Amino acid sequence: MLSLDNQNKGFFNFIFKNIFSRLSTRLKSSGGRPSAPLGSRILTNPDDIFKHNMWDHVQWTEEDKENARKKAQENSCVQIPLREQGKFDTEAHQYWDKFYEMHRDKFFKDRKWLFLEFPELLPLDANSRATTRRQGDRQVGIPSPGGSNMDSETSHHQHSGTTHCRPNADCQTACQGASQEKNEDATQTSTFPGQHASFRILEVGCGVGNSVFPIVNSIKETDAFLYCCDFSPRAIQLVKDHPDYDDSVCHAFVHDICEEMASFPFPPQSLDVILAVFVLSSIHPERMQRAVNRLSTCLKHGGIFLFRDYGRYDFSQLRFKKGRCLSENFYTRGDGTCVYFFTKEVHEIFSSAGLEELQNLEDRRLQVNRGKKVVMHRVWMQSKYRKSYPPSPS
Repeated sequence: MLSLDNQNKGFFNFIFKNIFSRLSTRLKSSGGRPSAPLGSRILTNPDDIFKHNMWDHVQWTEEDKENARKKAQENSCVQIPLREQGKFDTEAHQYWDKFYEMHRDKFFKDRKWLFLEFPELLPLDANSRATTRRQGDRQVGIPSPGGSNMDSETSHHQHSGTTHCRPNADCQTACQGASQEKNEDATQTSTFPGQHASFRILEVGCGVGNSVFPIVNSIKETDAFLYCCDFSPRAIQLVKDHPDYDDSVCHAFVHDICEEMASFPFPPQSLDVILAVFVLSSIHPERMQRAVNRLSTCLKHGGIFLFRDYGRYDFSQLRFKKGRCLSENFYTRGDGTCVYFFTKEVHEIFSSAGLEELQNLEDRRLQVNRGKKVVMHRVWMQSKYRKSYPPSPS
């Protein structure tokens, strides 16, 4: 956290000089437009910093990087003893159940940015309507992804990287291709929820539905169906009790994605899209790969895995006190819930699961507390991976 009174003007001058160079590179590499929106609020004048809650596309100085590295090294030098760590894994669902018992659906806001970042969530017939609706939202003043809505959930217990993304149209086409693929497993199995849908989405770790209901309200009157799961029974009950819950387009169920013997309510290779937003970070690092491997078997060939989560040296990592670290870049909060901070290993996790990279980028922003006159560095990872089609027989 940085106070403006003590802030070196050189920090901002460096940002201004490099932001446009970075954006220019991204524009050239993606046919004249950013490869993903990731906000469009660019700070061009230091005097304007407290005019908004968030500034996009921020590049760190070497000094920023070194300070962050030192803070992370300092707060992780004392780790919780191994004999005390097991409960944070084996009792994770209980900690999250208590979290939802306390906060219910009042803690996180609905993800208004979801379709801007992940248009692949919508079948083509819903996409045009969602685009029109988003344009209307902007006209009536609903905040963009660069505003405070995106961050409300990431401040739990406060609580720029390179992109290889192909244009979103390519990702969208891949999803639509997957939705048309004939799936023998799906057609030959017994009845299951959403079996007649041509476009199926799964959100893992859905919590109380902050992604669920924006999706549900966008896919009504389409041939799409949403599955959503969480390992907290209390969270799933809150989803089912929501007035917008509609079992004709959505099926919510309790499920632990780390439990390899647990079954899904749909056949293998029947999903067009899997969404995991601030979910994998709550899993022990040693269990992440198996969870992603298993989830990838649910995707059709051509299906897309959408991922967004905490990035290395995010403000929420640097503010941890000594004694909360479980292992490198993995911490437990005061309520027992855990969080991991990702970097380049995201690519290794998804590619090891047999998925092809479409996008893997680091999203760096400045979050501003205008009341206290402080700014905070936020870092998130955002990725899109596709399940490739098998090679054609020669």
